[in-house]
Amino acid sequence: ACSSLDVVIVSSCCDLLDEIMLHSWAFIFGALTYSAILFFNITELLTIAFNRKLHKPMYILLFNLPINDMMGATAFFPQLLFSILTQNRSISYTACFAEAFLIHMYGAGLNVTLVAMAYDRYIAICSPLKYNTLISANNMFKVIVMLWSLDLALIGLMLALNYRRQICSRTIVDMFCNNPSLMKLICDDTRANNYYGLFTLAFFQGVPLLIVIYTYIQILITVIYKRQSDAKSKVIQTCGTHLIVFLSFEINSLFALISHRFEAVSPNLRRAFGASVMIFPPIFNPLIYGLRMKEIRQNLIFLPKRKIFVSWTSDR
Repeated sequence: ACSSLDVVIVSSCCDLLDEIMLHSWAFIFGALTYSAILFFNITELLTIAFNRKLHKPMYILLFNLPINDMMGATAFFPQLLFSILTQNRSISYTACFAEAFLIHMYGAGLNVTLVAMAYDRYIAICSPLKYNTLISANNMFKVIVMLWSLDLALIGLMLALNYRRQICSRTIVDMFCNNPSLMKLICDDTRANNYYGLFTLAFFQGVPLLIVIYTYIQILITVIYKRQSDAKSKVIQTCGTHLIVFLSFEINSLFALISHRFEAVSPNLRRAFGASVMIFPPIFNPLIYGLRMKEIRQNLIFLPKRKIFVSWTSDR
């Protein structure tokens, strides 16, 4: 058995990339993807932050999304790029836990944020007269603090159950460190960790799925009975896009986590699903929830040489 204090975990993170392309092209692709993620999300973040007209409950909640996306991308890409560049696939045990913590925080945070956004749309469409009362800026701040606190507590406890345990293996079977992979390193009984992991999986995957399905069914029923065809098509288009994004993330992340429990699942398939969770949402979220929204698109902020923020609108 190995000591859990000074062990180095060897990650097989690049095996899939080795089979697809040369290391140089893999590095370029990863670096460009990470740069695009930072650019799109920082642009959305600054646009909301420096436009007072966007300081509304919906945009306060939307402000939370790029922060979460950049946290997940930063936990994943730098370590991946370093391993490709140096061909050094090792990571310290403590750093592996830190990466797992941030990645699980990102996944859970994205789910609960999308749920809160679905609820916001539900109130706005199904109970518009109650919207200003229920969805005030003050209430939205409270919701965001509660979501992050819950995320921090549940994910922190899940990983704390595995930390400083005696380990018998040094190989991470995914492209990044996560709780299922870390549990496979432990020598002794992991039933308590396993049960708690199932609880967090049900809480962050199952509960949001039920809430989102319920809210969008109610939204669909409401818009069907609306007489305004333009409003109906706009709502269906917007909510339909949001629902597709949520379900895509839900299916990919659920498969990546549950597949650890089935030995028959191909490791490369599991890594591909895991990578998709870390790559696609941080790129597409600022485009779908940011640039596609007229209010944000008309007030995009850029930083010129004189350090004056300029707001571009469609009539210029």
